Amino acid sequence: MQKKWWVFGSFFLFVLLFFLFEIGKKEKVITVDRAVEQDYIKWVDFKVTCEAMKEAYEYDVQSWNEEVHLPWIELLAYLGAKYGGDFSHYKQKDMEEIVQKLREGEVTIQELKKEMKYFSYYLEAYGAVLGGMVGEYEIEREEEGEKKWEKIYGLKAFSPIPKGFPYSDYDDFGVSRSYGYKRTHLGHDVMGQIGTPIVAVESGYVEALGWNQYGGWRIGIRSFDKKRYYYYAHLRQNYPYAENLKEGDIVIGGDIIGYMGHTGYSKKENVNNIDQVHLHWGLQLIFHESQKEGSNEIWISCYELMKFLRQNQVEAKKVEGTKEWKRTFEMKDLNVAHP
Repeated sequence: MQKKWWVFGSFFLFVLLFFLFEIGKKEKVITVDRAVEQDYIKWVDFKVTCEAMKEAYEYDVQSWNEEVHLPWIELLAYLGAKYGGDFSHYKQKDMEEIVQKLREGEVTIQELKKEMKYFSYYLEAYGAVLGGMVGEYEIEREEEGEKKWEKIYGLKAFSPIPKGFPYSDYDDFGVSRSYGYKRTHLGHDVMGQIGTPIVAVESGYVEALGWNQYGGWRIGIRSFDKKRYYYYAHLRQNYPYAENLKEGDIVIGGDIIGYMGHTGYSKKENVNNIDQVHLHWGLQLIFHESQKEGSNEIWISCYELMKFLRQNQVEAKKVEGTKEWKRTFEMKDLNVAHP
């Protein structure tokens, strides 16, 4: 009798788990359907891992001059559609399989768009997150004591912290905040030292600069395609910004734009009311201008992105006799008209 009950209990547990799994899949489908039911995307949950981004990026760069180019965003979009956006299921062999099929002509990106219901959604969503980060650019290199320009295809987005400056971070997206009103944390905090130079992750326009009672001294930079808004907050008291930086300026990915501090949580300007010195940086996605401010804002977790960008930390040097730091090697973003 005991054995029968054990068999019955095991069977019941299996059925229950299978039922819950199927409900979970249906909920993901419903969520994505709602995200794209308008003329523009209303929601993005960016869960692509650093590992997946690195591998897709390497395939992209390695195949740049090959007959079949493997764009990293398309590779990630395929896996996003396969996993329902949940990259905790990521397996390297899944990446290798789709790469092999594309290289051998068994399938094309256009065919994937038709065959996979949500491929187009993930392509647009991940394109909004990563669209300005890989491409052609020119960078200074030092050879035998002289600086020379070199044209490269690769990663032209940078970690917000330069090489050689210590920092620590963890995944804190969505945790509770209480100053002013109860809300969730819609950015990524990077703990460090006062005065640590802050780097522009991507090229774009300075859209906001000044005091905000929540973010203290802060900078907002909009990407050239208008899809991304980078928010850098809690900058240093008394000397928060790079010299002469102002709204409307064009900055290049890797430029020093400000300095780490702990200003904020005050309606009065230039106050250090944040307990711990850190940079808050956030990434907002904008598919329609109505999403820029208000209840329809889309902010994504930057934790995995921060890990991915660590491979591209800019070198910085102190400007003698000042509080300024500058990048050691200049870059020319080919999306910008340079003199």
